[in-house]
Amino acid sequence: MAETTSPGNEAATRATEESAFYHEAALNAAWTGSRLAIGALSFLFGAFAFAYFYLFSSNGHGMWLPSSTRIPSNHYGEAITGLIVVSAVIQTVGLQLIKRGSKSAWFKTALVALVFGLAAVALQIVELLNLPFQPGQSGFASVFVGFYPVALAVWLGAMVWLEILLAQVRKIPDISFVEQPPTYQQAFEVQRFQSSLSAFTTVWNYLAVIAFVFWLLFYVR
Repeated sequence: MAETTSPGNEAATRATEESAFYHEAALNAAWTGSRLAIGALSFLFGAFAFAYFYLFSSNGHGMWLPSSTRIPSNHYGEAITGLIVVSAVIQTVGLQLIKRGSKSAWFKTALVALVFGLAAVALQIVELLNLPFQPGQSGFASVFVGFYPVALAVWLGAMVWLEILLAQVRKIPDISFVEQPPTYQQAFEVQRFQSSLSAFTTVWNYLAVIAFVFWLLFYVR
């Protein structure tokens, strides 16, 4: 006698398969999206790097860095870059902690990373409001004033992303990071959160590298 499947079972199976498909798509989207974001940001920051080296090498009429243009205090540059790099390192350590099942430990490290990132944003605003030159005073000044407001907006966006992750993790029970959740929906929620967190950490580490490179260009040279 042939087996029969009730319409209700077929609908439940179809719904489960569809949910698993969209879940897998969400995980892949987080991975792909973060890499596409890094590619797009590379084009954005690459434009400022090109402008820097082009104006530096051409130095038309000696206007790349004339004596009338004073370089901003390196104390600002060191503090801002240091805060971003340390924030990225702390977040990377926190990611490993949550992968090992310690939600509370990650939450604390993420809060520290958020505070450091916001402190860097605040210091950057203070520096931009107290620059020792006018925006178009020289080639150096033009690139500086072009790059750092854009970087500031990107850093702030990254911190908003981290705050969203902190809000999301509050809804997930601690035990879900230690053992398999009782339902597929809860398991999917944990996996999507971890995927988004990994994507954020990758992007934030990339931004820390960019901040360090441009610190070398503008302050150390």
